[in-house]
Amino acid sequence: MDAAGNYIAGEWIASSEAAEDINPSNTGDVVGLFARADATATERAIAAAKAAFPAWSRGSIQQRHDILKRIGDEILARKDELGRLLAREEGKTLAEGVGETVRAGQIFLFFAAECVRLGGEKIASVRPGIDIEVTREPVGVVGLITPWNFPIAIPAWKIAPALAYGNCVVFKPADLVPGTAHALSKIIAASGIPAGVFNLVMGRGSVVGETLIRHPDIAAISFTGSVATGQSIAAACVAGMKKFQLEMGGKNPLVVLDDADLAVAVECAANGAFFATGQRCTASSRLVVTEGIHDRFVAALTERMKTLVVDDALKSGTHIGPAVDQSQLDQDLRYIGIGKDEGARLVAGGDVLRRDAPGFYVAPALFTDVRNDMRIAREEIFGPVAAVIRAKDYDAALAIANDTPFGLVAGICTTSLKHATHFKRNAEAGMVMVNLPTAGVDYHVPFGGRKGSSYGPREQGRYAAEFYTTVKTAYTLA
Repeated sequence: MDAAGNYIAGEWIASSEAAEDINPSNTGDVVGLFARADATATERAIAAAKAAFPAWSRGSIQQRHDILKRIGDEILARKDELGRLLAREEGKTLAEGVGETVRAGQIFLFFAAECVRLGGEKIASVRPGIDIEVTREPVGVVGLITPWNFPIAIPAWKIAPALAYGNCVVFKPADLVPGTAHALSKIIAASGIPAGVFNLVMGRGSVVGETLIRHPDIAAISFTGSVATGQSIAAACVAGMKKFQLEMGGKNPLVVLDDADLAVAVECAANGAFFATGQRCTASSRLVVTEGIHDRFVAALTERMKTLVVDDALKSGTHIGPAVDQSQLDQDLRYIGIGKDEGARLVAGGDVLRRDAPGFYVAPALFTDVRNDMRIAREEIFGPVAAVIRAKDYDAALAIANDTPFGLVAGICTTSLKHATHFKRNAEAGMVMVNLPTAGVDYHVPFGGRKGSSYGPREQGRYAAEFYTTVKTAYTLA
């Protein structure tokens, strides 16, 4: 099997090192063989982007629009093929894979339109006879480092705005999911984009990522991944005077009040906590439930969990696929053990499952009798593990919801307009959901959180301009 190459300066480049891409639903299925870039190849990609930047950043906004539109249209036209590839290599269900692919196409189309909508301001000076213009310009060459859990949507919401606002890109996808990144890059390469404007460098974070964050010609780094890696990137970027944007972890609360519609609350919890195998930074890992509904909610959610089918991501009828790899499965099981050791009660799931083919399967786990100071309530597990925390009333539930080092998203299930309104204002999170799962956001609005979840300007929507552009103020004597 020939290894699929990296894309540098408009050419597909082979590498001396390659790695297999394994299907987590069936570890005997090799999705493909993909090149791993070294530091030298990464430096070549950076140099190509730097050389392409003057013409691209000052070129036609219509050209940018047309290229991004072609990319978005092609993604949507091939949504079933790309969604199947995504599900096969990452382990989320086929429906989730196709849905994520559609979102990626929509993102490119949104930013195609943004290419021709970027405006500025003309402001009067306090001094007579002087005009002031405030405009936005691209920052330069940007390094984009993306995670494995959304192999096409997160690359899309970084690549599309970077290109739309006139930057050049060096894209490093997660080492676990090179197949979808390569397929996306082939679409971008075939769009008519000039050589060097977009570059793909697959490989290890310790090699490719380190080269990107420390190279003097990289002007900005956008990263989605773990807190520890984000903190090290932040330190390196500060030392190198680079702009940086970090999306990291979450330990998101879903508050369920006594007056909630029980069926709605159960569906919000099941979807948010367990779908996509819980491998979402927006997952509802803490279910904060008030006393009057607690027992009924736990009983109803436990019954709902019995109907969830855990199996091969490509099988019809599968609700939840496998963990992405053995390491993630081990982490899930380790935290399930920690929860038991801490005194929480495992009321459902948590077992390793066997299916027709070898894979990384675990039954979704639900804990009760959880205190908010337990590790399973403080640390991100990134698996289908949810902790139910009992609260006396709304005020206590809000306090528990906010008592976390993270602040990405918070949800509430209630029929009270008073409590919903108060929660939206007082939840310490970047995004708030009312009677909806915490996981699931639109492509045209800002995404991001507070505290340990995010740092820097928001991603997605028109707010992406805050990161991918820099402001210039120009004075003219009339």
